[in-house]
Amino acid sequence: MELNLERPQDYLFVHRADAHGVVVANQRYSTSIILTRDKVIDSWAVADIATLEPANVKPILALKPDVVLLGTGAHQQFPSQAVLAAFLQSGVGVEVMDNAAAARTWDILASEGRSVVAAFILA
Repeated sequence: MELNLERPQDYLFVHRADAHGVVVANQRYSTSIILTRDKVIDSWAVADIATLEPANVKPILALKPDVVLLGTGAHQQFPSQAVLAAFLQSGVGVEVMDNAAAARTWDILASEGRSVVAAFILA
């Protein structure tokens, strides 16, 4: 029996992710990115969770998602209270997880047509 893997056409599929890179639609990114259903924003200047500030989440909030998946590298690391407050004050849910978990969750939520944005911090 022949099995064919069909790739989704209506959103950008994350093939894999780790602390050093994310592969989206066969393109590898090695610097931090913001991912929407239809585009990759590869100009997100965040090097690690310790340097993430409320100003860094403004481009994410401007996309008006219902939920943000924040991939923090190889391990789950929570951002500062000020960063979490920026999401809360905007009425946007944020889920913090390692990059691999964020990629898996992204693929599920995006396939369901949810209003979701993923932000991956890459070292």
